[in-house]
Amino acid sequence: MPKPIELRPVDHITTDAIGAPGQRVFYIQAWKDDRIITLVCEKTQIQSLAVGVEQFLAEINTKHADLADASADYDEDQMHIHPPVDPIFRVGQLGLGYDPDGDLVALELRELPEGQQEPDELGLARLWCTRSQIRALANWGIEIASRGRPVCPQCGQPMDPAGHFCARKNGHKH
Repeated sequence: MPKPIELRPVDHITTDAIGAPGQRVFYIQAWKDDRIITLVCEKTQIQSLAVGVEQFLAEINTKHADLADASADYDEDQMHIHPPVDPIFRVGQLGLGYDPDGDLVALELRELPEGQQEPDELGLARLWCTRSQIRALANWGIEIASRGRPVCPQCGQPMDPAGHFCARKNGHKH
């Protein structure tokens, strides 16, 4: 089994996309001191993570009513990923955990299996961050995802700049 990557706590964590809408590659990146961890993920994973983070933080606040609310503020200039953009692996699964003693949220990222890889051969990264850091990542992730291609009002599929063949319009270009 590869040794799990663990940054506790991260100095910064973010998500970003590189490329033109429709051809973008999404990343999650965290760093601590001079160590940078970059992972490839899907846009839908970023969107699902954002929803999950809000639900998870609400659950934490319910169980720990004495905690101050996590800030949702972020500085866009600081949320872009930094070189090197050399991903360690492609994310297959995401999970969240919480350490109440340290008041830290763990973002656990498991590698997407390729070919005949066994589960114990897959990479694992555990990135510990503050509740405000994970909320900022979630809010920035929603912003980044929304900057993609416009969605067709008829079929809900993304439209390329030249349009697309809409199934609801019986295949006619929209």
